[in-house]
Amino acid sequence: MEILVTGGIGYIGSHTVVELLEANYDVVIVDNLTNSSSEIIKRIRKITGKDIAFYNVNLLNKDSLSHVFNQHSIKSVIHFAGYKSVGESVNLPLKYYKNNLMGTINLCEVMRENDVYNLIFSSSATVYGTPERLPLDENCKTEALNPYGRTKLMSEEILLDLTQSNSRWKVALLRYFNPVGAHESGLIGENPNGTPNNLMPYISKVATGELRKLKVFGGDYPTEDGTGVRDYIHVVDLAKGHLKALEKIKHLNGAEIFNLGSGRGYSVLQIIKTFEKVTGVKIPFEIVERRPGDVAICYANPKKSNKTLGWAAEKELDEMCRDAFEWQLNIHNTKMITKM
Repeated sequence: MEILVTGGIGYIGSHTVVELLEANYDVVIVDNLTNSSSEIIKRIRKITGKDIAFYNVNLLNKDSLSHVFNQHSIKSVIHFAGYKSVGESVNLPLKYYKNNLMGTINLCEVMRENDVYNLIFSSSATVYGTPERLPLDENCKTEALNPYGRTKLMSEEILLDLTQSNSRWKVALLRYFNPVGAHESGLIGENPNGTPNNLMPYISKVATGELRKLKVFGGDYPTEDGTGVRDYIHVVDLAKGHLKALEKIKHLNGAEIFNLGSGRGYSVLQIIKTFEKVTGVKIPFEIVERRPGDVAICYANPKKSNKTLGWAAEKELDEMCRDAFEWQLNIHNTKMITKM
């Protein structure tokens, strides 16, 4: 059975592809390499010892996407492809709406034309906006606060409408909280360009000396230490959640929403202290003004995923920090060798 993975060379996509291959699925990747590198294909092959079909395809090009379906017997799709920077989405909203929404619509149209109706969609906890209550469950109100989050919420609504129109569609909408860490091999992980928007790669770049110090956005939140609290989940646990959804998708009733989070919140200062403990590296930081739109506390209620998918986050914060650092060291050392 062939599984199509859109955006399969990206951070979460590549880890999911590894888990799929190790579970003996045949995998087809489409990725336009906007936020990724074809080098990851070689690394996935090195980790798994298995081959992958790869196509450099933009989902806005329906003809190219249709060609992929014509070449393979695809049974299910895991859809990661899309732009994902909150800050960029605020500055370039049309870019995000065009790419993320039209890409999803084109994918669904090509799936329907090829009688493929099983879809796992990469959504985000950003759809909740300011939490109605904590922990956040799937019935909490949604209120996306930026164009990126709104593209996720609109895509969810499109897919919900689709399942209402045709009962053959089976869709799992997976709302991620804060994925961090990297594969234990150190061969794949998150590698944003410039100064990262996300905490763990920011800390990792400071730890390797690529950045001078960490900026902590806000020290006056109503939390135990004044810094923001988030639900962090190891990217490998997150990847395994997609396999659980794939196993259960035929039994879903139309579209189902699932939170993928640990159900625990860690503050920024807790993350820094744990990172320092695990790595032995001191992280210099300064507390600066809050970022607009950031909430004080956000963490998941993952009970529905636990019960319905049989999935739970297993890796602890120590492992998240260690694996993120090992990955960043690997990148840093590779760059140093290249420069020499």
